[in-house]
Amino acid sequence: MFQVPEETMHNAVASAGAAFSPLSPLVALPFAFEHPSLETEVFGIKFKNPVGLAPGYDKSGAFASFMAALGFGFIEIGSVTPEPQPGNDKPRLFRRDAEEAIVNRMGFNSIGMMQVAENLRGLRKRDFVLGVNLGKNKSTPNKEAARDYQAGLAALAPLADYVVINVSSPNTPGLCQLLEKEPLLNLLRAMPRTRPLVLKVSPELTDAQLNDIAAVAVELKLSGLIATNTIATPEGGLSGRPLRKRSTEVVAYLYKRLGGQIPIIGAGGIFSAQDAYEKIRAGACLVEIYSGLVYEGPGLVKRIKQGLVEMLKSDGFNSIKEAVGADHR
Repeated sequence: MFQVPEETMHNAVASAGAAFSPLSPLVALPFAFEHPSLETEVFGIKFKNPVGLAPGYDKSGAFASFMAALGFGFIEIGSVTPEPQPGNDKPRLFRRDAEEAIVNRMGFNSIGMMQVAENLRGLRKRDFVLGVNLGKNKSTPNKEAARDYQAGLAALAPLADYVVINVSSPNTPGLCQLLEKEPLLNLLRAMPRTRPLVLKVSPELTDAQLNDIAAVAVELKLSGLIATNTIATPEGGLSGRPLRKRSTEVVAYLYKRLGGQIPIIGAGGIFSAQDAYEKIRAGACLVEIYSGLVYEGPGLVKRIKQGLVEMLKSDGFNSIKEAVGADHR
């Protein structure tokens, strides 16, 4: 399968997932594993387990139910832009197999919020938690970015359980400038709160910038933070094993800075139960995987959950919630 061009393979999986979504209950059988110790509540939402699918895998919502059948506790789709846009020129998705990493410079390729909304309306009877990750169109200047995120919220928030504001992708020129304190305050103040609102942050922020993010999160009472997005490289955003250490450092820094008062989703380089548990002990209430799924296969979700149950038991914890931030106590 790794001989197939990366984006071609991704699109084939997406097409197969959409086609087989009606058979999701059957698909779920070999991946079934849940345990009471994995149940948790974050943003006022009940999760059957803390392992989620990171955005970028399903940008359209067309095969969210198929992915949920692999045992995820939640699915985050996107990033979704208000208007359809093709993204950057191909090739734009690459594997670095020696590093177990993925580089993408997709550039928020999106079918647009209206088509995504139509796809999500077909999931009204879903039995999994759904998040929607919002981006802005490339043609929209930063000073007008709020209107794009407001449009995405209006169209998609009613169909989701939580919404993510993504201003940390390195593949849209100038986007990360919106992570600076004043632009970020202005942007987030303009966002209606019809669903829990979560901010995704970059792994490349300095401690001073992370302090600003924490201050904004407290001042505006954000529902949560995601740490982290990809690392910027000349080829595009880098994810996978090379991101694991830094993303965990950001989780730990924000958890300590916030005193655990705002939930954090840990993302970056999770390939095993140990990797997931590392982020939970560092301060993550939930975790998301992407590159690990590519390299380890669909059985990874079940293996992570089984491993987490054993690790919680070994450390004397009865639940995920008890383990969150344990490294700081």
